[in-house]
Amino acid sequence: MITRFITEVATRFNPFSARAKSARLFLTCLPPSARSSGMNITTQLLPRSSTEPSSLHIKFKDGKEMKVDCEAMGIKSIIEEVDRHSRLLQKAADLSDG
Repeated sequence: MITRFITEVATRFNPFSARAKSARLFLTCLPPSARSSGMNITTQLLPRSSTEPSSLHIKFKDGKEMKVDCEAMGIKSIIEEVDRHSRLLQKAADLSDG
């Protein structure tokens, strides 16, 4: 997963819910150096009895915000969506560099 262009990740999920699996796995896909490289990661854990749906909100360097429905999408689909936009930003960065 290309994380170089992600500036902010905000998640809300019940860690005991099976429907929060995608949100948990997305957080594990982020590299350990993400916080030190300027990425703001916010995680809010909901109580066990919560029926609130899981949410994942991602912001990119170009200002695009992506709200992902973690309960409807699997981890592969989420990573594909994030990588699709990151590849566009990578192409633009490569073209502007020369």
